[in-house]
Amino acid sequence: MNEKQIRILATVATIASICMYTSYIFQIQANLAGHKGNPIQPLCAAINCTLWVVYGLCKKQRDWPIAIANSPGVVLGLITCITSL
Repeated sequence: MNEKQIRILATVATIASICMYTSYIFQIQANLAGHKGNPIQPLCAAINCTLWVVYGLCKKQRDWPIAIANSPGVVLGLITCITSL
């Protein structure tokens, strides 16, 4: 793959990841409405996303697509976990 194709792939993957993590909003709404879900999966997602954000930001040449794609997972995963308790 050339550099332009890799950049396009990174953009599409970032958008897909953000969509995946924003889907937690519906679970948060259900949790707050009294239909509690299991907190384990969103907690694991939040931990995983935290590790990827740190990785992306700590590289010598920052990996912004990785950091941006996983940032919503940190916040929304934690909110989902907390509201499901």
